[in-house]
Amino acid sequence: MKAISWNVNGLRACVDKNFMEEFKKLDADLFCLQETKLQEGQIDLDLPGYHQYWNYAEKKGYSGTAIFTRQKPVNVIYGMGIEEHDHEGRVITLEFDDYYFITVYTPNSKQELERLEYRQHWEDDFRAYLCGLKEKKPVIFCGDLNVAHKEIDLKNPKTNHHNAGFTDEERGKMTELLDAGFIDTFRYFYPDKTDIYSWWSYRFKAREKNTGWRIDYFIVSDDFKDRIKDAVIHTGIYGSDHCPVELDFI
Repeated sequence: MKAISWNVNGLRACVDKNFMEEFKKLDADLFCLQETKLQEGQIDLDLPGYHQYWNYAEKKGYSGTAIFTRQKPVNVIYGMGIEEHDHEGRVITLEFDDYYFITVYTPNSKQELERLEYRQHWEDDFRAYLCGLKEKKPVIFCGDLNVAHKEIDLKNPKTNHHNAGFTDEERGKMTELLDAGFIDTFRYFYPDKTDIYSWWSYRFKAREKNTGWRIDYFIVSDDFKDRIKDAVIHTGIYGSDHCPVELDFI
């Protein structure tokens, strides 16, 4: 099985670039999007062989997630069931016979860290949601988690130490999540690999210089560990300020 996750930073803009070409080339069994920036009815994707599930933000042109899957799930859940969090279209959960599969677009703490307090609250609730699922069956989740966990996960850790995505608070919540029985699949396979990122600013020729951050993840519960085969970051695929990430599993 191949799963792909891609923050497209506006699906309509990405479709005008190379989305469908890359979608076909990647040939995934599960294909997840974050930051679709759509309302219902604003796009019609022809994806033969896939079931489509969309979660839209109430605010127009903001956030939003989607999952396209060849195998029909036995159940679909939109959001976490917490009203405070569920109006921004950030979470979709597909339940299959032997695992849960989730895509998530974690809130950004924003400039001046104006949303950091809310972000911390979100992290605690999302972790509790994942742990609740994990009690029933194994969990895979993916998406833009808006955090570089370790210094190895971004180009300039020292100058970004107190910036959104690399604060002690955000990194600490990521550690709490992993300590709750989850595995960062890319680091599981490549613990020491450097200079591999999934997001680059549009400013200062960051992608050309590979001045990036690894903030897009596939994470699995530890009871799924024996089923994962590889984790890939497709740094050569353009169309967004993020590139797709991949998990191969059986």
